[in-house]
Amino acid sequence: MLIHEIKHSARKSLSGHWANTALLTLFSFILQQLVPFQFERTVSGSWLSQATPWYTQPVEFVYSLLLVPFTVGITWLYIDLVRGQEPKISDTFHSYQSFRLTLKLVGTSLLVGIYVLLWSLLLIIPGIYKGFAYAQTFYILKDHPEYSINEAITASRELMWKKKWKYFLLNLSFIGWLILGIITIGIALLWVVPYINASNSVFYNDIANDQGLALEPEDPNTPTALS
Repeated sequence: MLIHEIKHSARKSLSGHWANTALLTLFSFILQQLVPFQFERTVSGSWLSQATPWYTQPVEFVYSLLLVPFTVGITWLYIDLVRGQEPKISDTFHSYQSFRLTLKLVGTSLLVGIYVLLWSLLLIIPGIYKGFAYAQTFYILKDHPEYSINEAITASRELMWKKKWKYFLLNLSFIGWLILGIITIGIALLWVVPYINASNSVFYNDIANDQGLALEPEDPNTPTALS
């Protein structure tokens, strides 16, 4: 698919669901940004204080790890949406029902982060390049939960072979929308972020179908409905 076709497919999949995905984006922002910010201000004892206790960063690091399954759940919600299934916002928390799955997702996030960091130690560009290579890892784990962490990372690297430039251009094409989000003090991002997430999901679904990695829904004609 061409980039404009990917974005058109993303908008089509979001039709009728913009409000719910915007609410999900807001909820995600609160958990990932406002909660840590409020925590820092609380333990500092003052909104004007620049000093924070030594334990602040370790606590926030653990908190970020605990949010990994939720963040992945958002990614999986969008891939279900673009495939014409019926994802629910509550589905973003389903991974927490399995300790093994939660541990696997956290481990995957850590390992991918370590790999990207190690490549970044060489130069920034190799780190970005590898970040693109590993970008499909969590999508692959959704379609193939039997894969080990390294198998999913390897599959992502293989899937992104000669696809990284297109992936870069796809995300670069949203620069105008992101600027609009800044101008509107973040309000527009409530709709821009779902647009980007859905587009990236369409991108994965397209290249994964080409390689026979994607799992098709049982009934592609099933109408979508977020609740």
